Amino acid sequence: MFRSLLLTIAAALLLAPAGPAQNTAKKSAFDKATMEAYVRHLWVLGPDFKIAVSDPKPSTLLPGFKDVTVRVSQGAMSQDIALMISNDGAKIVQGNVFDVNFNPFKPDLDRLKTQFQPSFGTPGAPVILVEFSDMECPHCKVEAEMIRKNLLQAYPTQVRFYFKEFPLESLHPWAKPAAIAGRCVFRQNAPEFWEYHDWVFAHQEGITPDTLKSQVMDWAKGRKDLDVLQLSKCIDDKATENEVDTNIAEARTLGVDGTPALFINGRRVPAGTEWNNVRRIIDYEIDYQKTAKNAGENCGCETTLDAPGLPAKPAITPIRKK
Repeated sequence: MFRSLLLTIAAALLLAPAGPAQNTAKKSAFDKATMEAYVRHLWVLGPDFKIAVSDPKPSTLLPGFKDVTVRVSQGAMSQDIALMISNDGAKIVQGNVFDVNFNPFKPDLDRLKTQFQPSFGTPGAPVILVEFSDMECPHCKVEAEMIRKNLLQAYPTQVRFYFKEFPLESLHPWAKPAAIAGRCVFRQNAPEFWEYHDWVFAHQEGITPDTLKSQVMDWAKGRKDLDVLQLSKCIDDKATENEVDTNIAEARTLGVDGTPALFINGRRVPAGTEWNNVRRIIDYEIDYQKTAKNAGENCGCETTLDAPGLPAKPAITPIRKK
């Protein structure tokens, strides 16, 4: 009788109506609509933000993953966020990947190009500083004055500093024209670039989009090593704009979206870092490179979106105009 009861129950289960169908289809981060919905929730991004997801490329850092860039924009401002997606589309990784066989900053060292850039310091130095800067940015002015005042005085033979333009056009209307003019000065006479650099930052508050060209020309008239007519034509023709655009593109591959952005032997230093801490990093690198020899000369204003869920960035204290 017990066996008959079991058979009756089994038959009843087989004949019972099926429950609601389970959706077993797995989502994939390679589906751009799925990815957009996911990061909107992850970073608290409402409809006032636009999301653009790049096409995936094989990851250069993590085998079994693909690199994807998510661009978040709001009006003229944008931020690029690098992600890695597992080949099955199920896992998303955000953060740094390190290989103990290489310098931890090797990916950025490989991206930083210093050839044909304004520089000062010692060729072949063990420590290289590369800064992306905006000549209209008040924070860049503070950092430029700090670097110019202290760097060579503290390290007359051990460092080399390179300047690269990253004008924030959405915030600073004369930053890119100033960058183009600076490259024109550099093209004519490399040492004169630093005179121009110091002059622009010193007179930053008095420059406007309408007066930039005339003020630059007035400055140039007092420089015996510059041809004023040649400089004027170079500025009017925007002859060096491609050079500026190349530096802008390079900065974006490095994840730079604000200025100043300083790299010391490939290590990105938070904006607003005081001289004592910059010096501490340089001192460490000088000592480390005595044996490591994997960096140095032979190696190779913030556009913050108002979205509380985006990855955190180093805070910068606002500078109030006097």
